Amino acid sequence: MRGPFRQVDVFTDRPLLGNPVAVVHDASGLSDDDMQAFARWTNLSETTFLLPPTRPDADYRLRIFTPSGELPFAGHPTLGSAHAWLEAGGEPASADLVQECGVGLVPVRRTAGRLAFAAPDLLRSGPVDEALVALIADALGIGVADVVDAEWIDNGPGWVGVLLSSAEAVLALQPDFSRMPGDVGVAGPYPDGSECAVEVRAFSPLDSGVTEDPVTGSLNASLAQWLAGRVLPASYVASQGTALGRRGRVYVETDDAGVIWVGGDTLTTVEGTLSL
Repeated sequence: MRGPFRQVDVFTDRPLLGNPVAVVHDASGLSDDDMQAFARWTNLSETTFLLPPTRPDADYRLRIFTPSGELPFAGHPTLGSAHAWLEAGGEPASADLVQECGVGLVPVRRTAGRLAFAAPDLLRSGPVDEALVALIADALGIGVADVVDAEWIDNGPGWVGVLLSSAEAVLALQPDFSRMPGDVGVAGPYPDGSECAVEVRAFSPLDSGVTEDPVTGSLNASLAQWLAGRVLPASYVASQGTALGRRGRVYVETDDAGVIWVGGDTLTTVEGTLSL
C-alpha cells in the first residue's frame, strides 16, 4: 500500500510542544495486523487510520491504535485526524464534522480557529474504592491523605481521575509506572488569576508502551465532566505536558445546552507518503 500520511501536533500553536499523532489516509487496504504493526513502529501514544464511514451520518471512520492495542476513542487523535482530513480536502456534510469510532459518533466543530470535540458520555463514573485509591497513591509516590478526591471517569481508555490540592503537587509527582494499576489522570488547580486553571498529567502502566502522555484529550474531556462547574469553572484552559517539556493547552467550553467541548490548536509537522 502507498498513500498519504501526516503527523499532526495537537493542543499547541507552536511546533513540537504538543502531542503528535500519526494519521494514515485512505487506510482501507490495511489489515488489523498492519495497523497495529505500524502503530508499534511509530511508537507514538496513538496512530490513527482514516476509513470510509459505515454510517450515513458520519463523514469518516477512525481507528485509533496505541503501540500495544486499539482504543475506542481518544481525544488528541480525534482532533489531529480531523485536521488531517480537512487539510487533505475533506468536506463535511454539515457545519460540524462527524467522526465514527469505537464509542459511536463524535461531533467535531471548528470555532475560533481551533477544532473541538464534544465530550463523549462516560462509560463508567462514580467513586473509586479505597483499596484502588491506595494502590494509585502508592504508584504516584504520595499518601492517601494527599488525594483530595478520586472518581471513575472512563470514556473509553478507562481513566481513574485523581484530584490533588494544587498544580504544584501535580508537577512534583514522580510515579512508579511498574506499580500503576491502570490509566490514571491527575489534576490540580492553579491559583486564581493564573494563565491556566489546572495542571493535568496522564499516567499508564509500564507495559502500555506510553507511560506518560504529553497532552490528553480524552482525559481532559472526562475530567471536565467531573470537575467543570464544581472545582473548576464551567469553561477554562488546562495545561498539560509541562513535566515533559511540552506546552499543551486544552480549551474546555461548556455550552448553553450543557455540552462540554474540548478543543485545541492543531498543526501539521510531517507530510509524506506511507509505503507498506
